[in-house]
Amino acid sequence: MLDVKWILDNQETVQTAANQKGIAVSVAELAAAQQKKLELLREVELLRQERNTLSQRVAALVREERAQTAERWQTAHKEERPDHEPPEGSDSVAQTPALSDVLKDNVKQINNRLTLLETELSETQHTVDRLLLRMPNIVSPDSPVGRSDADNVEVRKVGAPREFDFAYRDHVSLGELHQMIDIPRGVKTGGTRSYFLRGAGVLLHRAVQQLAVDLLVEAGFTLLEVPLMVTSDVMTNAGFFPLGEDQTYKLEGENKWLVGTSEASLVSYFGGEMLDLSQPVKLAAASTCFRSEVGSSGRDVQGLYRVHQFAKVEQVVLCQADPELAERLLQEITSNAEQLLQLLELPYRVMAVCTGDMSQKTYKQYDIETWMPSRNAYGETHSSSSLLDFQARRAMLRYRGEDGRPVYCYTLNNTAVASPRILIPLLENHQEEDGAIHIPPALRPYMNGAERLVPQGARSRPLR
Repeated sequence: MLDVKWILDNQETVQTAANQKGIAVSVAELAAAQQKKLELLREVELLRQERNTLSQRVAALVREERAQTAERWQTAHKEERPDHEPPEGSDSVAQTPALSDVLKDNVKQINNRLTLLETELSETQHTVDRLLLRMPNIVSPDSPVGRSDADNVEVRKVGAPREFDFAYRDHVSLGELHQMIDIPRGVKTGGTRSYFLRGAGVLLHRAVQQLAVDLLVEAGFTLLEVPLMVTSDVMTNAGFFPLGEDQTYKLEGENKWLVGTSEASLVSYFGGEMLDLSQPVKLAAASTCFRSEVGSSGRDVQGLYRVHQFAKVEQVVLCQADPELAERLLQEITSNAEQLLQLLELPYRVMAVCTGDMSQKTYKQYDIETWMPSRNAYGETHSSSSLLDFQARRAMLRYRGEDGRPVYCYTLNNTAVASPRILIPLLENHQEEDGAIHIPPALRPYMNGAERLVPQGARSRPLR
């Protein structure tokens, strides 16, 4: 999230970011709620001070009045019973209400007023917190302005789409031919957008992940095995809640959710801690992920492009709050994903993501799209994002600046590879006329040295 004071000092900038990202939230409403909160807080604090002062006066007066009452009683009964103490509360001299009783009544009235104000303050604080969690991150000046992925801007293109001189097949047809993909049985077992991988399909699925892991470890990333079930606080701190709650599977009866990316777990690993960021902290995880795909009904229903369960190798970087350093790291983690695609010998392009295609938490983003013959288009396979301190403020990720004061760090993330989506371009771009699949050299060590996969089943109908 953004600092509330910064938001109020830059209301137009934040509201513009919300409008561009399509987030229905009002900065003016937050400003009004914050102003009301501060006014209530001042009134509550003044009343608390007044109550404390009166309570101290009451205590002093009670002690004084008791002493005076005892003295008057002893004077009045000295000759009768000199050693006898006056009964509690007795006063044969003073019959008017004591000043302490008047002040006690004032304290009671203040307490009643405080109860009302504190309830109103709590409700107003809840409104402020709710609105703050919906406020978007600002957008980098060099991010293109647009409404959807159609407005993303190509930064560079690597490799050229393959020109086939034979009737090529899509990945589903190739998967059936090689008996490595079984979608009908997946749907029978898990419902829509489910699948089985078999034999060489599983090996390829695991091979691309292990290749990505090995590249990241070599690049200095620390590999973690992470929780796949996390609390709502973890999802909120990572910036996925509240706006992305409908994309996430909840465990019924528990405050636990299945992650759609290990980013949530990786960001929370150091949550609430003071970090040593003399060098950027680089974390990676290979994990199964789950996504409900709400809102995607009717889109990409064929094949492995948009499924509920998949695997990702994720990069997360924590660094000092230095915009130039964050930009260098964004280019670095994007390059890591590009290196993988180059090793897989796949044509791709890097896209600068426009404002309307960004998430709430993103400051700057690149998508990498890989050529998929069956779509006759590039399809998104990777994403790189810089978030500045948006996540860190929620997750309380800090380090000490040069003056020794705590500073919120910057965070970045990137999908090194996501499978089975990556199998779409891998199978389709490397198919041969007889249906065999060429295995890029970088994958062969993970595929028992196989240079190509030979069809095991009956031939299926080609695309064209």
